[in-house]
Amino acid sequence: MQIIPKLDVHTHTIVSGHAYSTMQEMVQEAANRGIELLGITEHAPGIPGTCDPIYFRNLHVVPREMYGVKLLLGAELNILDKNGTLDLDEYYYSILDLRIAGVHTLCWDGGTREENTQGMINVVRNPWVQIISHPGDGAAELDFEPIVLAAGESKTLLEINNSSLIPSRRKLQARDNNIDILRLCRKHGVPVILGSDAHTAFSIADYCYLWDLLEETNFPSELIMNDKPDDFLAYIS
Repeated sequence: MQIIPKLDVHTHTIVSGHAYSTMQEMVQEAANRGIELLGITEHAPGIPGTCDPIYFRNLHVVPREMYGVKLLLGAELNILDKNGTLDLDEYYYSILDLRIAGVHTLCWDGGTREENTQGMINVVRNPWVQIISHPGDGAAELDFEPIVLAAGESKTLLEINNSSLIPSRRKLQARDNNIDILRLCRKHGVPVILGSDAHTAFSIADYCYLWDLLEETNFPSELIMNDKPDDFLAYIS
């Protein structure tokens, strides 16, 4: 099963320190690919080499539409520990269009499966957080059903991340974990967001590793947000 993507809201530019396209290059390529809504979510300070927080303070100068593409400018926050601590404070949340949060091994101090799961639920229930990035990539040991249930209650989207499945990244648990998440979201009627996690313009809206997972789980298209920009914006609001 494939849908025609109209949005991609988890992408990075050179500002994140380990990505390779500028903002304008990203938006131009999104326009070339028929994307109506693009999210640029630079890594928050916990990731080595990313931008200083002052970057986020100045996002007001950037137009929110370029080349016919609507822009959401935000951050991919780091979940730092088993309690669900994030690496920016509410001042920054209030000036971001989009707030994604995820676990990255470079700045993660985890605990037991039960502790990690509760910490993730704490983040899911954080009213500022709109999307959980790559929960299935294996960086943290988690029980997915309580997280899916919390996501449904809180209207926080769980991301099915294409980049996690790139073979060269060797995230050996990612496929099975994402299958579990999709099956649970289908069971409980919880929508998901597909994420490219693009670190170059050529990867925008590339979900090539996800179509087989959606087919295998018989995942309903009505629970996928990527072809429904208006529904997505209403959901995260």
